[in-house]
Amino acid sequence: MEVVATIVVIGLAAPALLIAVRDATVRRASIQQQIIARWLVCEKLEDVVADRHSATRGWSYIASANYPAEATVNGFVPYARTTTVTETGSDLASPGNGYRTVTVTVTYRDAREGTKSIAIATVLTDYDQ
Repeated sequence: MEVVATIVVIGLAAPALLIAVRDATVRRASIQQQIIARWLVCEKLEDVVADRHSATRGWSYIASANYPAEATVNGFVPYARTTTVTETGSDLASPGNGYRTVTVTVTYRDAREGTKSIAIATVLTDYDQ
């Protein structure tokens, strides 16, 4: 009798336990994907800032054409990355020159929510120290 009761309790508890374990695994994978996406954005922004301060590239090199879209980021197959550079005025909202807003966007397929993206922007200026 006790064995039958134990089997019934385990039979009722096991599906809920398995669903909880599966959900935790998917959430963990989702967090890892977000971390990788954020890292890929920061990596590209660092490249652009390094180009801005490079003696061979400099301010004139900072243009969208010099940073082509990556349908697949090398070594990170499910991630795509785009870099856009827009010229702005000093208020960063209107057209002008002297400032460039660089926005890097990484898009990936999330296990829980479908396609997701993360975008981070920075502003560069044309000045000499």
